[in-house]
Amino acid sequence: MVPDGSTLLVVFGAVFAGGLVTGVTGFGYAIVATATLASLLDPRTAIVVVIVPILAANVSLVFELDRAGFTACARRFWAYVAAGAVGTVLGMAALAQVQTAPLTVALGVFTLGYVAATQPWFALPGTSRVDEFCVVETHARKGLLGFLSGIVFGASNVGVQVVAYLRTLSLDRSTFVGVVAMVFLGIGIVRVGAAWVFGLYASPAVLALSVAAALPGLVGVALGRRLRSAVPRRVQELVVYLLLAVIGGTLVWNGGTALVG
Repeated sequence: MVPDGSTLLVVFGAVFAGGLVTGVTGFGYAIVATATLASLLDPRTAIVVVIVPILAANVSLVFELDRAGFTACARRFWAYVAAGAVGTVLGMAALAQVQTAPLTVALGVFTLGYVAATQPWFALPGTSRVDEFCVVETHARKGLLGFLSGIVFGASNVGVQVVAYLRTLSLDRSTFVGVVAMVFLGIGIVRVGAAWVFGLYASPAVLALSVAAALPGLVGVALGRRLRSAVPRRVQELVVYLLLAVIGGTLVWNGGTALVG
């Protein structure tokens, strides 16, 4: 794959949008960028291209934790991150085997699931029971949740399960943003190596595109952080969830059409 000008524009625009959303809200980079790209490009390529930009964005966001806060969070969540890294490798191994149409449908379903699970307007049935399970912070339980989260994230770039889990712990805003970044940073480092080992970078050009896309993503993050206090929380949420609902529905439709066609 040698990207032409239009492909570069699409990729850079998608990761910029993902970075902008993450800078404002503290999460959403992977799902916004991946779902947008998957609606325009091959979904496997979309997932792989976004790996390095996700990593770069979370390097910048993790500094919202000061040194003491980072150390405390690392001690608190090390089991989640370590198990998540293992699950991610398994998820990426599965990604290498999945056909395009089912993967497109799966990304759409995960995107719509993300909207349903994280939207703030109404509680899903069973949410309280899930919260009760997640809020018990033993290393074994964190490891189990991290492992399952890693499998989904490795295969799809969808991190709703990570965000939903951390939201049950009632972290303050800055700590929440920093911890989300720390988790995705730790797992993201493993993903770059796993993508190479499993041959998901189909050519050096794909890896080069992923690296180049990190810059517009970082610009989006920086701009989003500046806008965070200026954009009302309700407006942030409405725009992001409407966008993701449309993209998720489009992916399900396109993938489903390809399956039955």
